[in-house]
Amino acid sequence: MSNNTTTVKSWVYTTPTFPDTLTLSSTKVPSTPTPGHLLVQIHAAALNPVDIQLMNVPLNSLPYLNGPKIPGRDFAGTVLATGSDTKFSKGDEVMGISMALNGSGSLTEAADIDVNNQACIIKKPANLSWTQAASLPLVYLTARTIVEKCKPYMKSNTPSDNKLVVLGGSSATGMYTVHIARSLGWKVLSSCSGRNADFVREKGADEIVDYTTSSTAVVDAVKRFAPHAIADCVGGTECIDLAPKYVTIVGDKTSRSSMGGSALYLTHPRMVARWLLGWLGLGNSYECILLDARREWLEEAAGLSEKKIEIDSVFEFEKTKEAYERLHTGRARGKVVVEIKR
Repeated sequence: MSNNTTTVKSWVYTTPTFPDTLTLSSTKVPSTPTPGHLLVQIHAAALNPVDIQLMNVPLNSLPYLNGPKIPGRDFAGTVLATGSDTKFSKGDEVMGISMALNGSGSLTEAADIDVNNQACIIKKPANLSWTQAASLPLVYLTARTIVEKCKPYMKSNTPSDNKLVVLGGSSATGMYTVHIARSLGWKVLSSCSGRNADFVREKGADEIVDYTTSSTAVVDAVKRFAPHAIADCVGGTECIDLAPKYVTIVGDKTSRSSMGGSALYLTHPRMVARWLLGWLGLGNSYECILLDARREWLEEAAGLSEKKIEIDSVFEFEKTKEAYERLHTGRARGKVVVEIKR
């Protein structure tokens, strides 16, 4: 430790590709946070597919990604020190998400977090474990954003007459989208594999379509269901234009290793054209979105019963590579979480 910085262990990545680029290393964090920042001891961090996708991006193609980066967005931990204007105190147990692009991720023993500009943080409820708290922010905030985008297209005063399709209902974001929609009383059709059918029904889906049964199974089921909106958590284009509103968090891409989301607007002109035609009222509404990091939604997530929080697996900090390999199989049901400090 110096007068200004503290050395901590962190997982970092530099040049492509996953998983070879990921190494356990030493990094430094400020001992005394600047105004608007917190120094947080990280107890648990959840993994997300975008981490792997970023590890596969040639860093020299995106200048702000140059240099070693710490992956991870979600976290739960204890405040070690605070700068001014943070509304938190030393010793507070917190949970949240950091969206910083400066390489200060959550897979580290301690993180310097910009509270006011690039993060959404709340106090952790006592009833949630560190791993449960870390598993929620990104996926729940994303699911909540999806549902909010779909609400204007639900026209009936009778909630059960409003119909939503969730593509990928067993995914981490998909299952919370199903849960939130069902809590509003909407009728939900979800796609998933047959092995996950009961799991997605437990989350609240009224109808299930097994996408493995035939190449047209999902499209045929969606057409019969006649939804008001479609929430796409898996990617692709087969169900576009089958509802007045289409919200995707992935975009047109189907490879798990390549970047998806709203960044694809830069490389997929068809996505831009769809969005523009919908905005002009010349076609169905289409959006590829990022999460809206609203504090009140994160507090809503923190109020979930423990039975509603799905964690696929928990790995020790030293086994973070194995944790990412589990996530990359595409078979994780719920979040993969790394436990950094018990």
